[in-house]
Amino acid sequence: MTTEEIVMKLKRKEALVFFEWLSSIDSLETSIIQHSAEEKVLWKLHGQLESALHEPFLPNYTQIIEEARKYVISE
Repeated sequence: MTTEEIVMKLKRKEALVFFEWLSSIDSLETSIIQHSAEEKVLWKLHGQLESALHEPFLPNYTQIIEEARKYVISE
């Protein structure tokens, strides 16, 4: 069995929206996750985004994420 990697490209603003969504599902009372493998993959992606993005640590992150959402919607 060989291991294959898939490289996905997101625009930075798309990555911010995805990161924020992943962060928000952690606090949900009901889980959208049906299998522990799904959870593992989602949190792996979340960790990779957290390592790549500096915006979530900025004081104006709320404004940044709102602008990113507007950008993604309008694209």
